[in-house]
Amino acid sequence: MKRKSILAYPYIIWSAIFIVIPLILVVFFSFTREVDNGYVFSLANYKELMDPIYWKVFLRSIILAGGSTIICLLVGYPVAYIIAKMHVSKRGTLILLFILPMWMNFLLRTYAWVAILGKNGLLNSFLGIFGVQPVSILYTNFAILLGMVYNFLPFMVLPIYTSLSKMDNDLINAAHDLGANTIQVFSKVIFPLSLPGVISGITMVFMPAVTTFAISRLLGGGKFMLIGDLIEQQFTVVGDWNFGSAVSIFMMIVILISMAVMSKFEDESDKEGGGLLF
Repeated sequence: MKRKSILAYPYIIWSAIFIVIPLILVVFFSFTREVDNGYVFSLANYKELMDPIYWKVFLRSIILAGGSTIICLLVGYPVAYIIAKMHVSKRGTLILLFILPMWMNFLLRTYAWVAILGKNGLLNSFLGIFGVQPVSILYTNFAILLGMVYNFLPFMVLPIYTSLSKMDNDLINAAHDLGANTIQVFSKVIFPLSLPGVISGITMVFMPAVTTFAISRLLGGGKFMLIGDLIEQQFTVVGDWNFGSAVSIFMMIVILISMAVMSKFEDESDKEGGGLLF
């Protein structure tokens, strides 16, 4: 027992240096203002957050993140279901092919869409073959949404696939034997049992989507500021670490609340899962 506790020390030290201390610094900066003599306690940073211009940024970020999460769910669930129904020997290969693009650098993957969606990009060149006029997709909200879906879709597929692959097929066969049709089997058995994976996928997609700034900068051309852009701008451009920290704390609270709600739904689905057949 003592040896196990000793082995945990490196992790504790690592967490303290790279998680706890930075978090304390962010909280400190968010509740202070810099003056000539140092820092003084102040709630001015949080009062500044009440400005309507920042609420528009929050609303835009939540709408785009929510939209990308919904699209990832609608696309990712069928993909995960198809892979889970494949032969065991083929599942690993399909999952590997699906996550292979993630091995590439995040910025390179996102920047590739600039070459695809640009005015003289691959998409418009392809449409030009059929005499279709060039379409302006790059530097729009749709381009940002497309970049989010592309980058975060694997985070939706993998947890859903895990839930589906661990599902007991005897439950599905029993439902068919009891007279349930395909739609009833899916709605009463398959989907409820896969809810933990769905909830995990929603959480894993929404959190990075609502705080991203690289996607909006590259595919949005800087025209659409999201929460991640606002935080990054405060730290690297404006130099107002205090307000940037306040925005970061606000987003942390929003994310923690979202995770708590998702966790509650997951717990309820686990409790009710056994009684959802008929």
